[in-house]
Amino acid sequence: MCHSDIHTIRGDWGKIQYPLIVGHELAGEVVAIGGSVSKFEVGSRVGVGTMVDSCRKCSECARGAENYCENGNTQTYGSKDRDGSITQGGYSKFVVVDEDFVLRIPASIDLAEAGPLLCAGITTYSPLRHWSVAPGKKVAIAGLGGLGHLAVQFATKMGADVTVVTTSPEKEQDARRFGAKDVLINKDGADSQNTRGPLISYWTLFPISTTSTGSCRCSSAMRLSAASVSENSRRRMSMAR
Repeated sequence: MCHSDIHTIRGDWGKIQYPLIVGHELAGEVVAIGGSVSKFEVGSRVGVGTMVDSCRKCSECARGAENYCENGNTQTYGSKDRDGSITQGGYSKFVVVDEDFVLRIPASIDLAEAGPLLCAGITTYSPLRHWSVAPGKKVAIAGLGGLGHLAVQFATKMGADVTVVTTSPEKEQDARRFGAKDVLINKDGADSQNTRGPLISYWTLFPISTTSTGSCRCSSAMRLSAASVSENSRRRMSMAR
């Protein structure tokens, strides 16, 4: 579970229209497809992330940056969908997805392990790609949590010399196991208001632009099949978690 889900449930980021089902790190199999679906078939192993849709007409969508949709993209949960309903997340039993917002999951990757790559994974992979991380470069990762441990592995595989900055000495062994060359312990810790330790962040908001990854439209109330998909949603498919 992404901590964004917890924030949403608690209403930390503003008023929430309940009931709401969260979850935006999803992996499963396609169980039904619309008449215009061409990229996937029933039984395909797929994953979805944080978006369900976008306008597909603005300049940002035209360049493949649906996450910057000028008319506002539709998030996996808590957003108003085209039919006026509020999107529900991946903890629903079934989800419905436009094929342009679906990523194929190779058979070699366990579906349970693939889910986090659709949020924590892309969040850390994107800035590493943006800054052209490669052999000979040095990368500092702040924290070895849900995102940080993936960032360390990505940066290491890209050939970088990785330093992990952490307030938790007990995480040093894991950091080195994931490939970190150095581990810097910030002994001031998160409890200090005047931390003088290094404040280095790997979180740089340059989301990767794709047209093949995105998210799903999810609902526990509607279980859409190919026969029930409306004309303006014929390219969507139903997926079971």
